[in-house]
Amino acid sequence: MANHIVLLSLVALSFCYLAFAFEPSPLQDFCVADPTSSARVNGQACKKPMTVQANDFFFSGLHIAGNTSNPVGSRVTPVNVAQIPGLNTLGISMVRIDYAPWGINPPHTHPRASEILTVVEGSLLVGFVTSNPDNRLITKVLQKGDVFVFPVGLVHFQQNVGYGNAVAIAGLNSQNPGVITIANAVFGSNPAIAGDILAKAFQVDKKIVEHIQSKF
Repeated sequence: MANHIVLLSLVALSFCYLAFAFEPSPLQDFCVADPTSSARVNGQACKKPMTVQANDFFFSGLHIAGNTSNPVGSRVTPVNVAQIPGLNTLGISMVRIDYAPWGINPPHTHPRASEILTVVEGSLLVGFVTSNPDNRLITKVLQKGDVFVFPVGLVHFQQNVGYGNAVAIAGLNSQNPGVITIANAVFGSNPAIAGDILAKAFQVDKKIVEHIQSKF
């Protein structure tokens, strides 16, 4: 029995070690990103602390509505390490999303972050799809003040289901969450994925694939 307890303790410690190895706690007050550095690190190299200024932790403009005059009818305004260098290593970021009436934030994933979204104005249909083999669609209509969570890596989307503009604010648990928009990645890759591969994957004629690819 004692051996089992020791073994379970070692396993638990191993998992803790792996968790900390994947997302270590900061070892200093901050690590403001230095985009001019040629150092190759997982993330961005740090500025010298004495050169850091208040503006390294500052962003202005999230009150400004994004231009939704585009084919999908939405605009994402990111606030991540590219906009605020002081977010480097802190594991957080946020976005503002504007939606025209019936506009969508098309199906996409964040490979490095979960997302928590709240509706500021309007009504949104939101949803995500679970992984294979179930591919279960989980959806809900949100009203102003409602909050919804999208688990890390899962395909998710939002649609404005009102007749006026809608606005949402979302937080993500990475300073650089990344985004993969499914349609853009599949039909707009560079170089293009071969049409016969996509035709077989989607079970459609190759001409349909080529027509869709021409839009990206």
